[in-house]
Amino acid sequence: MLFELNETQRNNKKRFRKFVNDEIIPVAGQHDRLEKIDEIVISKMKENRYLGSMIPEAYGGLGMDMISLGILNEEIGRGCASVRSMLTVHGMVALAILRWGTEEQKQYWLPKMAAGDIIGAFGLTEPDVGSDAKSIKTTVEMTENRYILNGTKKWTTMGQIADIFLIFAQFEGKPGAFIVERSNVNLQITAMHGLLGARASMIAELNFNDCIIPENNLIGKVGIGLSHVAFSCLDYGRYTIAWGCIGTAQAALEASIDYAGKREQFGKKIKENQLIQKMIAEMYVQVKAGRLLCYQAASLREKGDPDSIMETWVAKYFCSTMVNKVAGDAVQIHGGNGCYNEYDVERYYRDAKINEIIEGTTQIHEILISKHSFSKIKV
Repeated sequence: MLFELNETQRNNKKRFRKFVNDEIIPVAGQHDRLEKIDEIVISKMKENRYLGSMIPEAYGGLGMDMISLGILNEEIGRGCASVRSMLTVHGMVALAILRWGTEEQKQYWLPKMAAGDIIGAFGLTEPDVGSDAKSIKTTVEMTENRYILNGTKKWTTMGQIADIFLIFAQFEGKPGAFIVERSNVNLQITAMHGLLGARASMIAELNFNDCIIPENNLIGKVGIGLSHVAFSCLDYGRYTIAWGCIGTAQAALEASIDYAGKREQFGKKIKENQLIQKMIAEMYVQVKAGRLLCYQAASLREKGDPDSIMETWVAKYFCSTMVNKVAGDAVQIHGGNGCYNEYDVERYYRDAKINEIIEGTTQIHEILISKHSFSKIKV
């Protein structure tokens, strides 16, 4: 199948690329060193309404088509993996409200999220619970028409700055999804530092000690918190991460081509070395292959095709493993310089690894894709 961007999508790509070149790339290294996103970048994201990219126009968002949304994540991922992670988790919370919230909840939260007046964060993982999400230990109880929340969430992306959190907890043994506001007096937020990559994702640990939550902050119904709410959020997360991997890989490829054209060894540019040419060729093909898988997932998502779920799994699996190979080759091409933080490929290499863990590890993807293959392919 041939994928061609329409005029709107082509214009969007140019606009996104310029924004990233002008506003994000110049401070991406600073983000990594300081482990926080520059407030000016966040303001620029708000000004351009990118935090509302996934929210329908009816609620003040941009209502982007799936391909434009993917390209936005690719381009921002090319500039800074941490800024792109904001798009993912903010979008996951917005999507949960859009799909499973009441009209009152949509009208109240979504316009604020579209404008960037509030930033959302996703709270599922716990200190002892990762891939086995059904085993979450955070609990809620109901007393006098309000919920009381207790427990701990860990690795919460944007947790240091988020205004609302979508928290998953057990209510009488059944999972539910609840909105918790940062202003909750019994919520303790502890910043976490020292992440391998995507260091400016501003992750945090959240501790809930008898947090009082209004009854109308339940999203959907008790019992569907994981099977419906979390599942749809994670599906969106995998989609945006796959595109973000393309962005990081593209950045690594461009940096390698530039470096190989300037670096001289043995009296000639290293781009003339056939083994360097082989590495560049493989990187180029891998990036193109990943992008085509993302286009395929985008096309199916735009149509509402149920096969889009598995195609998104495939795209995220391929792209997250691909970006590690491409970033690794970029470091190799740079030699000793590639191991030094004055060169961006050192950051790309660290950022790449995170993608094999978040929103489903590589091994979880392999299990699910293989099961799908056994059920679909008859021999």
